[in-house]
Amino acid sequence: MHILGALDTPTSGQYFLDGKEVSKLSDDELSDLRREKIGFVFQSFNLLPRTTVLRNVMLPLLYSDLTQKQREEKAKQALLYAGMDKDKFNNLSNQLSGGQMQRVAVARALVNDPAIILADEPTGNLDTKTSQVVMETFKELNSKGHTIILITHEKEIAEFTDRIISIRDGLIEKDEKQTHK
Repeated sequence: MHILGALDTPTSGQYFLDGKEVSKLSDDELSDLRREKIGFVFQSFNLLPRTTVLRNVMLPLLYSDLTQKQREEKAKQALLYAGMDKDKFNNLSNQLSGGQMQRVAVARALVNDPAIILADEPTGNLDTKTSQVVMETFKELNSKGHTIILITHEKEIAEFTDRIISIRDGLIEKDEKQTHK
């Protein structure tokens, strides 16, 4: 996941994203690539605990050319899309439930409208109902053209996807397309 997200470089082989060999990019180019193309949803949320929900979602927009007002508006739209209640926007992230924190993490991943969303166990800390909401959001994003790469150990979560690649001991064990009814 770190290699796909341009956080680490491969020890062998080549990784191209949009025709660019990722391992040959400078730190600034890697930052630009992540900001413009990739949204991250981490299992542990990675929110700043003493920062408001709104500011956590605005963080990826910090180096954009947008004004403060435009960044706030984009963050609010992303939060609403992720199913967050408006009355929570000014709460500190450490005042939220696990499901609410995951919605904030999803909104932060979406705020730049990335082509790729990397989600590492995005439902691992959530109850069944909230997990379903998160997965429905991902399904909708995928139907709008976003590529969702999801890591999960939960079979019922994997079944939301169109394709399941099973990996064991670092090797691809199965690669199967899903047929949804």
